Amino acid sequence: MLAPTAPSVRRLRSTARAMLPFPEPESWLDVETGDADFPEAARTFFPYTAFDGLDLSHRVLQAQAAERLEEGHLGRLTDPQITARLRARYDVVSLLNQRPRTRDFQAALAVLRPGGHLLVECPDDPRAELESQGCTIVTTARRSAHIPGRVTTRLPPRATGPLASAARALDHTLALLLSGTRFAKAYRVIARKHADTSAP
Repeated sequence: MLAPTAPSVRRLRSTARAMLPFPEPESWLDVETGDADFPEAARTFFPYTAFDGLDLSHRVLQAQAAERLEEGHLGRLTDPQITARLRARYDVVSLLNQRPRTRDFQAALAVLRPGGHLLVECPDDPRAELESQGCTIVTTARRSAHIPGRVTTRLPPRATGPLASAARALDHTLALLLSGTRFAKAYRVIARKHADTSAP
């Protein structure tokens, strides 16, 4: 399993710190978690939280085997079977580095407990969409985005050696090149699910 580069860890921890003003969650689901780099970084601040991950890649199962996750779920959050299995189970759901659509937000709210928080980082401001889903916007910020390892996430799960090193170097270079462009900015929104809201 590939370790994230140091700059990525700093960015991931910065994202996790945004949740510090709120009570420590009992359970947290990270969507499209990959190798569970974000839960691993967030555990620094939330040592008593059970982190689960969801991903289309089998890396999520390897992350569970490596004890980076309590539970790894293979699939899409919008899959009705997954949504039903995880319904109202989490205090926090994180959607990072994605372009969530209405059904993504609906599915995320379905697996949140009443009063739980949705942590979103995406290129577009999702405030209006979340409010239309019955959420209260707690905080918003325009910040430097974490630029994920687009190349390393496409390697075979156990890739090592020169190929893996080159992929990590390319991801780091891309992060530096994009840092001064519009692609390096993201909206961070933390929304609270209403206690009396029944997500679809």
